[in-house]
Order: sequence, then structure tokens, then C-alpha cells
Amino acid sequence: MKIKLDPGAIAPTRAHETDAGLDLYARDGCIVEAKGDAIFHTGVHVQIPHGCAGLLVSKSGLNVRYGNTSTGLIDEGYSGEITVKLYNHSGRDYEVKAGDKISQLVIIPVKYEPVEIVDEIGGGERGDAGFGSTGRS
Repeated sequence: MKIKLDPGAIAPTRAHETDAGLDLYARDGCIVEAKGDAIFHTGVHVQIPHGCAGLLVSKSGLNVRYGNTSTGLIDEGYSGEITVKLYNHSGRDYEVKAGDKISQLVIIPVKYEPVEIVDEIGGGERGDAGFGSTGRS
């Protein structure tokens, strides 16, 4: 996968060879207020491989320890800068410093199925039974 970096950007990294996600780093620091959110520029541009998409996934340590999450989808044709929106679900402000890991990029395969409008669809065994349809546990 080809990656272009803006001046001052940190290249995405894997801590271990078998890590699924590439760590993304904040270019600038910012306080993410309690129950708030903040947008971070990474300075990273990627050329997503054909037949794939990039999925922004929360860093588990930021989520479990500090209540911070991030998510996003990068389409194959997008080549602009990866920008991360970090949500702080905790009751305490969270400080992000320039160079901190803020999210991770996972490359996933995608099927480009055509859309067909129909009058009815088969729902399998579950049908249209939704939330709570299988009981509490």
C-alpha cells in the first residue's frame, strides 16, 4: 500500500508484524473535553488497494482506559488526508499530545455488489425480529 506524508506527519506503524491495524498519530495536540469530541489531522494519505477499504478503528487502550473511540471508513478512491474524529465518552477531559497514537487503520476486502430494488426480501430464520428478539442473554 502506498502512503504519502505531509511535512511533519508521522508514518503509520505496526507495533508487531502480525498487527491488523496501522497506528495513526496526531499531528497536533488538543484537549478532548469530557463527553465531547475533537478532530485530528494525521498528514497521512493512502492509496487503498483495489477491492479494499480502509476502516478506522479505536485503539483498545484509549477505549478501555480513557473512554475514547474513533471510527470511519475510507473508500478505495479517496486519496485525501486521513482525519480522525476522537470521541471522549468519559467524564474527564483527555489530553492528546502531538505524536500520540489516536486510531488505527485496518484494510478490509470489499465486495461491490450491485443494488437491486425488489418488493420483498427473504429474511432467513430470524426474519425481521430485531433488538431483544432472542431474550436478555
